[in-house]
Amino acid sequence: MELPKNSLVASGPVIIENNKVLLNREYDHDGTPNENFMFPGGKVEDFTVSLEENCKREVKEEMGIDVEIIKQLKTTMVFLPEKEKVAILVHYLANRIGEIKPGPQNIEWGWFDIDNLPDNCTPNVYEIIKEYKTL
Repeated sequence: MELPKNSLVASGPVIIENNKVLLNREYDHDGTPNENFMFPGGKVEDFTVSLEENCKREVKEEMGIDVEIIKQLKTTMVFLPEKEKVAILVHYLANRIGEIKPGPQNIEWGWFDIDNLPDNCTPNVYEIIKEYKTL
């Protein structure tokens, strides 16, 4: 399969405190509310900066916090047939720095028990948390 032209690379932090993970729901770029919880983060817009810097920029925009990256976790690839695109998702285990001040694109956010995640998470959330539990 060839990579569709409108595919994307995204990066973001996986922030876990006291066995709870920070997740959010936000508006898509077209203004449609996303029904699923996901890790904060987003599309790489500038390929002259590292994926780690993109991760830091995105979480600052979405959640108003800085992060300290601990290590890279699994990179996943998701085919989105309805949008005819592939999303390559780069995840970083990270520590939060500062108090959360969600940006305007957020619909809902919260800390969720890693052993009792919501039913409406994006598939990569379940996959990455499963990996995290084996570290």
